[in-house]
Amino acid sequence: MDLTPLFAAARHASRTLATVPATTIDALLRDLAGTMVAETDFLLAENARDLALMPEADPRHDRLRLTPERLAGIAADLRTVAGLPSPLGEVLTQKDLPNGLHLSKVRVPLGVIGIIYEARPNVTFDSLALCLKTGNACLLKGGSDAAFSNAALLAVAAPVLARHGLDPAVATLLPPDRAATAALLAAVGYVDVLIPRGSQSLISYVRENARVPVIETGAGVVHVFFDETGDFTSGAAIIANAKTRRVSVCNALDCLLLHQRRLADLPALLAPLAATKVQLFADAPAYAMLDGHYPAALLAPATDAHFGTEFLALKMAVKTVASLPEALDHIARYGSKHSEAIISEDAANIETFLNAVDAAAVYANASTAFTDGAQFGLGAEIGISTQKLHARGPMGLEELTSYKWLVRGTGQVRNS
Repeated sequence: MDLTPLFAAARHASRTLATVPATTIDALLRDLAGTMVAETDFLLAENARDLALMPEADPRHDRLRLTPERLAGIAADLRTVAGLPSPLGEVLTQKDLPNGLHLSKVRVPLGVIGIIYEARPNVTFDSLALCLKTGNACLLKGGSDAAFSNAALLAVAAPVLARHGLDPAVATLLPPDRAATAALLAAVGYVDVLIPRGSQSLISYVRENARVPVIETGAGVVHVFFDETGDFTSGAAIIANAKTRRVSVCNALDCLLLHQRRLADLPALLAPLAATKVQLFADAPAYAMLDGHYPAALLAPATDAHFGTEFLALKMAVKTVASLPEALDHIARYGSKHSEAIISEDAANIETFLNAVDAAAVYANASTAFTDGAQFGLGAEIGISTQKLHARGPMGLEELTSYKWLVRGTGQVRNS
């Protein structure tokens, strides 16, 4: 199937968005939120068709699953985005040149954004909301695992777009097959940027094969360093929350780094994880301390392969370190530049950690579970960028814009 007509329609639709008032977009998003909630039964039924084809043991099952509560959360995010100020037209800087030219640097849409994602139907409406709010058309390439769910969400959105007078091509769901992915990667002249969301293999494939610009939303290999001075009570709560709140998300904890002088606290520190049946892969000192104090069926010696792994499951590595520099070296070697945290009461160590760790979000005495667009006050997110060019961290409205220079003159010409 030739997808060029769909790409061309999206390009045309992106130009029409430039004339749509912000008030229209806000009203549309509120209407979409209400319509989605009203269609809960339909959306859950279609989502159940996808879930029936995926084993519950698959780490993606939780991300694929929609519930009334999750749909209500998506609706709330839509309303939040509607209530945020539009970044479009914001003057970033302006100045007058000696020759009388007036320069202003203003925010503008990126144009057409292609989003490639796997079993994450929530991405469909997050992307739609953020793209519309920033004047961008979106080409949505969901995976086959969520084909029924994504189609249902777009079916709910279509009449809402029509009610508010928008070209339906502002949000186009592409076929879920691999051929559509290949076509999107090669859509030079139609797509301004691609944003992949999913496994490291998907992200790597897009980066290595795309002929259009890519913003990487990388895998989250997340560490928490429990320092020598870490507070036991808050530390135990942070570790449990970062690991078990939702194990299938990219901000979930994968490796605990423990200062060797706190080894005696390790069994009690990780006791909450035993209650939720988290399997631990511990290095030799940690294993020796946990042996006999943590369920034997959930405890195993760590190998080097366990470090640098994004588990997306009730599994976690434990590594003993002798110092803050050793912890920093471990994170530099095995981290994915997503989210990292320190639990410490040492102000100097905290500042060193915050400044030295190269990641999109770096925490002191707080759970990495907060790396999320909604939690950061962005309304929603289109992904969490782990790269440094253009955008980094949760990508909200501002990150989906570029800028252009407006130059106003009175007849000036350049003579040299």
